[in-house]
Amino acid sequence: MPDLGPHAVFILAAYAVTFAAVAALALAIVADDRRQRRLIAELEARGIRRRSAGPGHKTKPARGRKP
Repeated sequence: MPDLGPHAVFILAAYAVTFAAVAALALAIVADDRRQRRLIAELEARGIRRRSAGPGHKTKPARGRKP
C-alpha cells in the first residue's frame, strides 16, 4: 500500500464513504427497477395498457429482459 502520509485516515475514510454512497445508489436503483416492473405487471394483469400500445396490441418485454 502506498504511503499516504499523515492524512491516511482521512483519505481512506473518504474512499469508504464514496464506496458506500455509490453502493447505496446502485441498490436503490435496483430496488426501484424491481418495484416499477412489479407495478407495471400488476397494471397489465388488471387489463390496463399503455396508451401508445393501441387496441389489442400485446406489449413486449424490455430489450434484454426475459419475461
